[in-house]
Order: sequence, then structure tokens, then C-alpha cells
Amino acid sequence: MSTPVHPARQKRVAKSLKFYSTMAIITGIWLLVLVAEMIIKYIILGNGNQPTWFSYIGPTHGLFFMLYAISCLDLGTKARWEPAKWLTTMLAGVVPFLSFYVEKKRRNEVVTAFKLDDLA
Repeated sequence: MSTPVHPARQKRVAKSLKFYSTMAIITGIWLLVLVAEMIIKYIILGNGNQPTWFSYIGPTHGLFFMLYAISCLDLGTKARWEPAKWLTTMLAGVVPFLSFYVEKKRRNEVVTAFKLDDLA
């Protein structure tokens, strides 16, 4: 039988999990946009005559990645993850499609560990 989790801690972890999940999905989407932009820019257009709005894609992904990293640290602290789990979770934001897979995996782990079926 597992140890009961205090309801206040459950709420804190659930809030951090929601922030993490949101940032993982947004970061994953922006990473895919960035990859598409790079393919268009370097393969299709040959690094010439690119739209000026392409220059905003990289920094936007970077901003969301920083928020994603903060969300990983926030959730990792509240869920008491080992530093290796923090690092691997953060690195998932730089590999296309991996942030979606890792988000689902971490979500399931946290929901199970903290009994968040009703809160998450």
C-alpha cells in the first residue's frame, strides 16, 4: 500500500503538471515549426529569398523552450525528481516529437504517483 499524499501537495503538483504539459506541447509545436522553417530555408529556397518573418521562428521557440525548462524544474522540484530525470525531460524539448512522448510519459508517472486522477 502506498503512502497517502497530502491534498495541498497534490494541488501544487497538479498545478505544476498542467504548466509543464502546456509548455511541453507548445514547445514541441514550435520545434516542429522551426524544423519546417529550416527545411524550407536551407533545402527548398537554398538560403535565398526567404520571408522576413522566418527570423522570428527561432527566437520564439527559444522563448518557449526557456518556459518549458522552467516548467520542468518547477514540476521536478514539487515531484522530487532526481536531477537526471529533470535533464532528460528538458532535453526532450530539443528533439522533434520527443516532447510529446515524454510529456505523456511524465504526466502518467506524476498522475499515478500523486493520485491526481481527479485533479489533473
